[in-house]
Amino acid sequence: MIAWPESLRGRVVLVVLMATFIALTVATAALALYDARSYRQAVTSDLSTQAEILARTNAPALAFDDPQAAHENLALMHDRPAILAAGLYKSAGDLFASYSRDSSPDASVPAMPGAAGVYIEGDQIWVVKPVMENREQVGTVLLRARYGLGERLANYLVILVAVMLASLCVALLVSSFLQARVTNPILSFTDVVRQVMKRRDFSLRVAQTDTRELDVLVDAFNEMLAEVGRQTEALAETNRSLQKETVERRGAENALRIADRHKDEFLATLAHELRNPLAPLFNGMALLKMPPRAGIEPDKILDMMQRQIRQMVRLIDDLLDVSRIATNKLVLRKSAMDLAGAVNSAVETVGPFIQERGHTLDVRLPADPVLMEGDATRLAQVFANLLHNAAKFTAPGGHIAVEVTHDARGVTITVTDNGIGIAASMLTRVFGLF
Repeated sequence: MIAWPESLRGRVVLVVLMATFIALTVATAALALYDARSYRQAVTSDLSTQAEILARTNAPALAFDDPQAAHENLALMHDRPAILAAGLYKSAGDLFASYSRDSSPDASVPAMPGAAGVYIEGDQIWVVKPVMENREQVGTVLLRARYGLGERLANYLVILVAVMLASLCVALLVSSFLQARVTNPILSFTDVVRQVMKRRDFSLRVAQTDTRELDVLVDAFNEMLAEVGRQTEALAETNRSLQKETVERRGAENALRIADRHKDEFLATLAHELRNPLAPLFNGMALLKMPPRAGIEPDKILDMMQRQIRQMVRLIDDLLDVSRIATNKLVLRKSAMDLAGAVNSAVETVGPFIQERGHTLDVRLPADPVLMEGDATRLAQVFANLLHNAAKFTAPGGHIAVEVTHDARGVTITVTDNGIGIAASMLTRVFGLF
């Protein structure tokens, strides 16, 4: 049992020192464990990498039965002070070549390598790695090195203990400095409360404590409770009224934030889509300015430009539709249409960008018209966005395909590319703005 001081000041100092000691002890243990784990991972990774290098370097020596070359390769371990010994074994387990830093038993290699893996024995670590050639094991590499974890932890703990002692000294000085400023205001407050007690009579009481200073504060507080109780109800009623107003205000603010977010999302989407028709329009105007030649049909170019202009007019109508910006709702204008027209419109829109990226585009449409009821402009937007993303996220010179198939169940439009693809977790929201 802890012998608690009777004074508040003494308890403040004791609590601060105990809390500091416990926190530092836990932190010291955690840091030591973390350092040991990190050190083991670093040593294991380093030796495994070195063993892999030796395995690759000595594979030809094993294949051509050249122990001299193997000895020379293993001798390079002399530049690594931590490595005590290294051994190269044939596929049958016979020792082929070896290296020892000195003649001590701790710097020798066994006659057989053992199973592949990492082994820690006392203050040493062993790494056994197979030597592979054309997916066949032609031998085994063994490294024996100093581990040094005990010495590292000892040095680490000496530093941490020194830091802990210094921190406890600082905590003692700080708590001694602060405790007077914590307890003195409380004592001054109790003196003011005593004056209130002389003029008022309260019936409620707070349980006594085993601390002299707090007993005085509790006595004064007990006398104030009755008055506080009378004021609490009035404050509660005021708080309920304020809470109701706060809830209403938060609801209004939340609605405004949602509307503002919808506006930002709408404008971002519209800015993206307004750029798409510009490229085919510029290309069409450039073709019309060129001298007449075979293969250029002005009527078809004008039809294409007219479709793109209608697309831009529809997008500008969306911009002027303030209700859609606020509610994030989309208006569909359904009519009889041929699905091939929407696909071709999307191809016309994104075609310049696909050509700029150097992609090949393969469009496969049914021989017969695919008649349906829908919003041709919106469908063209959907297909254009899919094609634009396919072109954007595919390396230059890629391949993009659009295929439309239909049967008794319905129509399927597939856009494929050989780009980086989309993570499965993103499929539900990557096209949210579009």
